[in-house]
Amino acid sequence: MTQPESTTERIDVKQERVYLHPVPVRIWHWVNALGFVLLILTGLQIRYADLFNVISFEAAAQWHNWIGIFVTANWFLWFFYYIASDKITNYHPDLDAASFFKRFFAQAEYYGYGIFVAGKRPHDVQPHDKFNPMQKITYQFMMMITVPITVLTGLMMWNVEYFEGLINLVGGIRVVNTIHVVMFIMFTFFIFMHAYMGMLGAKWSSHYKEMITGWEEPHD
Repeated sequence: MTQPESTTERIDVKQERVYLHPVPVRIWHWVNALGFVLLILTGLQIRYADLFNVISFEAAAQWHNWIGIFVTANWFLWFFYYIASDKITNYHPDLDAASFFKRFFAQAEYYGYGIFVAGKRPHDVQPHDKFNPMQKITYQFMMMITVPITVLTGLMMWNVEYFEGLINLVGGIRVVNTIHVVMFIMFTFFIFMHAYMGMLGAKWSSHYKEMITGWEEPHD
């Protein structure tokens, strides 16, 4: 009989593996990834209808809106899961600013140079401390700032009449549209970088495998 998955730290001492990603996190991750890819594709179809012309403008707009609602609901699931499980602390920077930025720049040096010369990772990944300082800042910014702004501007363009007062407050529909496009560009860049960084594990496929099995493979 299969035992329920434990939320406590699990370490495979024999193989030096660490269990980093519980099932809910893995499911959320891949559902979220699919949702944002579809948002980007339908957004491109809406903005460049003459260039792509895969589906009609009306169909692309409908798909974009409904996928946006789905991704928003998925964000709330992520937020409440991490709050309820106390895993939200994985995203919190250290209160000691000097220590945090020292490790931040050490991680930046590793990404810019050390990783290409088989340097040692400056951050020791653990279930209670999964993300290095650069990841913490990036993920907090994307999840707590970029996503809400994208959702809000999307809603404002979805129902202009209902949000007319707020639209006028921020400078008009063109300003709202521009902000939404900037968020789109940021998300597109983030996804490409995230996919690239995912190939920088012990093997090019290691991090992708982690998000399927939950276990981090040994890394020198």
